[in-house]
Amino acid sequence: MFAQLQAKLNRTRQVLQEKIQNLRRGQISGEKALEELAEALILADVGVATTEKIMANLKKRWKENPSLQLEQALKQELLALLGSEPAPLNLDNFPAVVMFVGVNGGGKTTSLAKLANYLKKQGRQVILVAADTFRAAAQEQLQIWSQKLNLPLIRGQYGADPAAVVFDGLRSLKARQADALLVDTAGRIHTNTNLMAELEKIRRVISREISGAPHEVLLVLDASIGQNALSQAREFLKFSGLTGIFLSKLDGTAKGGAALAIAAELHLPIKLVGIGESEEDMLFFSPQEFVNALLS
Repeated sequence: MFAQLQAKLNRTRQVLQEKIQNLRRGQISGEKALEELAEALILADVGVATTEKIMANLKKRWKENPSLQLEQALKQELLALLGSEPAPLNLDNFPAVVMFVGVNGGGKTTSLAKLANYLKKQGRQVILVAADTFRAAAQEQLQIWSQKLNLPLIRGQYGADPAAVVFDGLRSLKARQADALLVDTAGRIHTNTNLMAELEKIRRVISREISGAPHEVLLVLDASIGQNALSQAREFLKFSGLTGIFLSKLDGTAKGGAALAIAAELHLPIKLVGIGESEEDMLFFSPQEFVNALLS
């Protein structure tokens, strides 16, 4: 994972690298070093609030220990935000049900396809459900993926009740004796309160049919839009079922630092990251390897 992340985070790392190199060479020190480090974090889209939190902790450490290695202290602070250990996916259930939620354009459908591909390679029998019945293109996109991955797809008529489509998917899951159901939900504009009620209804239908399900509800956030992802995510916190984050489009962006802001504000673990357009371009998130790739 480290080598792949290092390559994909290249643009973000470049933003930080000049300041880090100055710290390593001892060209700046003390308060000036902290100021330059704060500037670098903001440029990497860590965000003002999260940067201020990191810098306040670093200044406290610095006062307690003036000989502190600032780079090592920074790594410790970033890990404190992200968590020191990877957050596991709860997919050991048979069957396992996973919901994907998030705004349109955030990469939900492609992220779902990546997890479907992974599960299929693990020998799981996977069924896809197109529960976004309000946007025809969403169903068509998922159908393309289902054909490419050779996986069954349950879909409904345009404008149909999404919860009814999910119910059909659950019936198919039981009839086929499959063991994984991945549900693609609508992502209408994040200020639409009806969307949250719809997601709650889908979750109730799933939990009624399969005890303990859905086992994962992943909020898909686009890393490439940086801080804007936070305003989107706050609305989805109104939906009570979230279990973690799938951070999409981490490749080719100078805003990889948004992962830190997202973790700091939402208090949800990042479980998966998307690093490209292919179904293979998915990594299980490791805080240690992410921080090492960011600062190496």
